[in-house]
Amino acid sequence: MSMSGDPMALIRLQVMWDRLIAVVEEQAQTLVRTGFSTSTREAGDVSAGVFDATGAMLAQAVTGTPGHVNSMARAVRHFLTDFPADTMRPGDVFITNDPWKGTGHLHDFTVVTPVFRGESLVALFACTCHVIDVGGRGMGPEARSNYEEGIYIPIRRFATAGVVDTTLVDLIRCNVREPVQVVGDIYSLAGCNEVGSRRLLRMMEEFGIADLDALGTHILDRSREATLEAIRALPKGTWRNEMQVDGYDEPLTLVATMTVAEDEIRVDFTGTSPPSGYGINVPFCYTEAYSSFGVKCIVAPKVPNNEASLAPIRISAPEDCILNAKWPLPVATRHITGQLLPDLVIGCLGQALGGHVPAEGTSCLWNLMALGGPGAVDASPVELMKARVFNVMSFHSGGTGARPGKDGLSATAFPSGVRNVPIEVTEALSPLLVRRKEYRTDSGGAGEFRGGLGQVMEVISLDDAPYTVSANYDRVLFPPRGRDGGRDGKTGTLTLKSGKVLAGKGRQPVGRGETLVINMPGGGGLGDPRKRDPALVARDVRLGMVSPEAARDEYGVVLAADGSADLAATRAARAGA
Repeated sequence: MSMSGDPMALIRLQVMWDRLIAVVEEQAQTLVRTGFSTSTREAGDVSAGVFDATGAMLAQAVTGTPGHVNSMARAVRHFLTDFPADTMRPGDVFITNDPWKGTGHLHDFTVVTPVFRGESLVALFACTCHVIDVGGRGMGPEARSNYEEGIYIPIRRFATAGVVDTTLVDLIRCNVREPVQVVGDIYSLAGCNEVGSRRLLRMMEEFGIADLDALGTHILDRSREATLEAIRALPKGTWRNEMQVDGYDEPLTLVATMTVAEDEIRVDFTGTSPPSGYGINVPFCYTEAYSSFGVKCIVAPKVPNNEASLAPIRISAPEDCILNAKWPLPVATRHITGQLLPDLVIGCLGQALGGHVPAEGTSCLWNLMALGGPGAVDASPVELMKARVFNVMSFHSGGTGARPGKDGLSATAFPSGVRNVPIEVTEALSPLLVRRKEYRTDSGGAGEFRGGLGQVMEVISLDDAPYTVSANYDRVLFPPRGRDGGRDGKTGTLTLKSGKVLAGKGRQPVGRGETLVINMPGGGGLGDPRKRDPALVARDVRLGMVSPEAARDEYGVVLAADGSADLAATRAARAGA
């Protein structure tokens, strides 16, 4: 169907664009609903998207994480380099978990499926999910090279003309601790691409189009124009932000220099700490993914995410930098470092815009990763004789930074966007029992707009045996910083109720009968706490989010006997501060 000379052409293209986003959202929801692991099924740690035949991303699903989708946006071109479009045939499916050509570590599998209309290749569907295990040392930073981190699958065919490569599947199955969940997730990846393909072909038939050329041009042109318009509205110049973070064996310094030009935003990480000897290194694809996401959140949040809207955001990092880790450096927990990058680049934008950006948040996830049974914990065979073998990863989050005009979000994952996993799921899959899970009072930084609260979790094992917790946390030594006079959020802690303090990173034993206590960080506050509405402070105290002591000391709010704010006493207290 020709669009030329049709006054309804632009409207029809826009309707098809919206429909295409619906197609990839159904693709993502299929992955979530058929996924085997909790990270896929419960947390939504996935991505899904559709690409043109050259590998340019046209649309992504709303469901998913920036680290997955923005790095997957580059990954498809790696697939096309190894398997050119003219060699692909109907029924072919391709796969990899290459950290440098995929999404940053071995636990993420990316699957790409070509779509044919008749004899013509019209599109490529791609998707990613985090699997529960890839063998090796498991999900933790202890490995000293990528060789130790698990099975590495280069870009290969998963299926040829609809026939699955069972040799590849067997190799994966025999090298992971949870073969049912891992192989099941891989089939779910292939299956969701198939659903996306069918829905796309039905859409093309409905609208009477033989290819996506006109639609793709419309999507990319409009997205490019809208992004450039947003960039041109920004002040021009160069700004620098620096952040201290925990690191593994020593703290790291992350440095970003942002230059806003007429038609692009450049972010350079020169000055950032060199690579680590442990698995907190970040491949450049993941650095690019989260840095560009942080920029886009502030500059052009309403422009759909695709090849053209990402292109004007240019990221660079020197080769001697932890944010441009080269193979075979260990990268298993690259998310600990990489998820801090939106806060870093937003700090540059805050200088450019004179504020008007959120405070820093917890940013990195505070997942409960635990293993039990023989081989999972250093204990005597007698102690482990009746221990249940388990391997769980339960997603949980601290607080986000306060936002302009709004408080931060409590127990919410930003920038990853994954959902907290219900404790009932963890308890069903393991002998662990979560005895307490609630907001952590006073963890959100004080401000005119309060930082979001972290959580407190207390965990015991119902087995009469020790188990191992794998800590992959940051913001233990250095808190999320407040902004524009707001106070810092609280740092996180990992302890045993008996009093022992555990490290923020690495595998550590939890003894028989011990209670593990996880205190997650809170987000930074925004603005002077003494300007916060006293009624809001009183409400926070009533809800247990702020203590009466913090209300008095941080906010200068005096509470009456009935729990409301005593306005006269508060005015006097604030005036005398």
